Amino acid sequence: MEMTKLFLVLLLHLTLLSSFVLVSYSGYIPAIFTFGDSNFDAGTNRFDKNCTAQANFPPYGSNFFHQPTGRFTNGRTVADFIFLNGTQKEYPSNGLNFASAGSGVLPLTNKEMGVTPIQEQIRQFQTLIKQNKIDKNLVQNSLFLFESGSNDIFNFFLYETTTHTLSPDTYVQAMLTEVEKFVAHIYELGARRIALFSLGPVGCVPARALVPGAPLGRCYGKMNVLVKIYNMGLENLVNEILTKYPGAIGVYGAVYKLVQQFRADPKRYDFIEVSMACCGYGALGGTLQCGKEGYKICPKPNAFLFWDYFHPSEHTYHLISKALWAGKQPAIRPINLKALVNITLV
Repeated sequence: MEMTKLFLVLLLHLTLLSSFVLVSYSGYIPAIFTFGDSNFDAGTNRFDKNCTAQANFPPYGSNFFHQPTGRFTNGRTVADFIFLNGTQKEYPSNGLNFASAGSGVLPLTNKEMGVTPIQEQIRQFQTLIKQNKIDKNLVQNSLFLFESGSNDIFNFFLYETTTHTLSPDTYVQAMLTEVEKFVAHIYELGARRIALFSLGPVGCVPARALVPGAPLGRCYGKMNVLVKIYNMGLENLVNEILTKYPGAIGVYGAVYKLVQQFRADPKRYDFIEVSMACCGYGALGGTLQCGKEGYKICPKPNAFLFWDYFHPSEHTYHLISKALWAGKQPAIRPINLKALVNITLV
């Protein structure tokens, strides 16, 4: 219990960068609340000494912050860029980022690493509301971002022969059940603008070199099939929000499709490499985490689709954020994030 309280205090000091007991609303959203994994994590894990999933060492953060911040990339994430668009405030400003690198939608995913699963993330959010540290009017006018599931699916294949007894379809359904619970919970707490982002093509990450039997010359098709099944279920959940949760609206960010577009036409998006990690070591740069002893780094990180063995570069995140913020279908549907934050909800 005391560790949980300490973690909440540290989280507040980390991501709450001005008072968030706000009641005014002037056309832009007053705050963004973010939940998920390393694609969103802005440094949550580095304040938990018991967590081993870390990016609190160089060269993480080197191309924007010029120091490690706990983000698992060379600069900013999708959440950072969306925040800049959505709040019309200089970075950083109001909001809370509960995302924890290494976590999943299943509570046991990477539990041994000390990560914070989405179930605990939402409990932390609920605690702050009950303590009147987050105003309910603020919650209703804010934007909620969610992205998680990559670690669950990657682990399903990484440990397939040793730990999993569920069929792939049953496993994905268990994941979607947890996401459905999450959406119901944040709605109950006041969320009305809800954005769920699909997983990218996890079977294409350089870290697939760690998975027994995974091909190196192409993406791991079996893994991407499972990703697609999960993404289809996720979009179905989004489509149900309007009728199932009165007063709320959900949008679906098709990140998988965007990343595959980058891979199919690299030059159009200013990439010179879309398969290997810029920072890492071994096959595809995918067998050693960036920054660990023996790592190598490329001279132009933002010309690479992947920064490290699992995570995109800042340039990739920026491209994704632009498509989600102001893009058209099918990248973001039924409306984009810019429309979502300006829509009048009843």
